[in-house]
Amino acid sequence: MRALRTAATGMAAQQLNVEVISNNIANMNTIGYKKQRAEFQDLLYQNIERAGAQSSDAGTVVPTGVQVGSGVKAGSVYRITTQGSATQTGNQFDLMIQGRGFLQVAMPSGETGYTRAGNLAVNDQGKLVTEDGYEVQPSITIPADATAVSISASGQVQVTQPGNATPSQVGQLQLATFFNEGGLEALGGNLFLESGASGTATTGAPGSAGYGRLLQGYTEASNVDSVSEITALIVAQRAYEMNSKVITTADQMLAATSQMKS
Repeated sequence: MRALRTAATGMAAQQLNVEVISNNIANMNTIGYKKQRAEFQDLLYQNIERAGAQSSDAGTVVPTGVQVGSGVKAGSVYRITTQGSATQTGNQFDLMIQGRGFLQVAMPSGETGYTRAGNLAVNDQGKLVTEDGYEVQPSITIPADATAVSISASGQVQVTQPGNATPSQVGQLQLATFFNEGGLEALGGNLFLESGASGTATTGAPGSAGYGRLLQGYTEASNVDSVSEITALIVAQRAYEMNSKVITTADQMLAATSQMKS
């Protein structure tokens, strides 16, 4: 019975849906996390009677025909890149990107990673790094005797040193943007890689046309909304249960057919 296979694809699709939703909920407190959504497509149809086929010698045609679908499949899991809310931390190295853009990170593999997580720190050499110790690019070194660090909305990094009342600039942060941010390859650890779907990175100073601005002492919270995620979870659960009910019903129908033969 075709309904068994069709309902099975529905259960598999809703299982994937629940997995995506559960990942969103698990990352509700992950800095800079962008929620994801699963999208689905219907599978191939069997044409039992093709629409438009001639139904008589008089030239009449079938207006709608008979097409029976074979279920559903996952089309994509896309990332929603809406802005998360600002969380004040008081840490002078924390940065929030207000608007478009990613911080650039030097990966151990030699590749350039991209992140929205601005919870930064300095390592033992005074370089500005992520929480995993990966250097932010362009590389910026904070002097050991710096008494204060100021990062402007346009990415200028200035430090105040003893004996010098005028802050001196030690670096300029840049942001990277992509034509299709949803096409970036997620690595985990709040990092992304450029892919063929994302397009190549375009870099520029924060605050310039097409780039977001930086906010020192803040981080960007996840854009996951708990209420909408729980609602979506309930809907996915009900859909899963309905597909399982279809399998049960189809099995009962097959059992009735078997009994008739016996």
